[in-house]
Amino acid sequence: MAHWQLARERQNVTLQTTALIHEAYLRMADDPRVSRRGRVYFFAAAARAMREVLIDAARRRGAAKRGGGRPLVALGEEAEGIEAYAADLVELNQALEELGRHQPRHARVVECRFFGGMSVEDTAEALNVSARTVKADWAYARAWLYRALSRS
Repeated sequence: MAHWQLARERQNVTLQTTALIHEAYLRMADDPRVSRRGRVYFFAAAARAMREVLIDAARRRGAAKRGGGRPLVALGEEAEGIEAYAADLVELNQALEELGRHQPRHARVVECRFFGGMSVEDTAEALNVSARTVKADWAYARAWLYRALSRS
């Protein structure tokens, strides 16, 4: 899942697959719900943890872009692409948090499907709903996020 998620990032990203896995594991290690609920719940929790790690990394890139107290240096086109992706990821996270305030299950479906790369069936099992519900929530959430991101 971590390799798949990072493959969507641009080249020259400082976060590597193993680092993402380690960070996600550290966020889940102390959560007793992970060991009690089994494999599918573990993957859903991993999707959430990877989302958090990726958002934190994107925010750090944004802070570094603003200088962080260092002298400004001109960057090439590749760095601009990474910064744009980081900004998009932070914007997606903000929209996803807003969706989660109104439709928490829909936001969890997005986490599992988008950030975790989970199948409809695994997402349904992790969230304890039917596959049909996951498909409907996924369609609704994608449309909602599209409208929210189009406005900004």
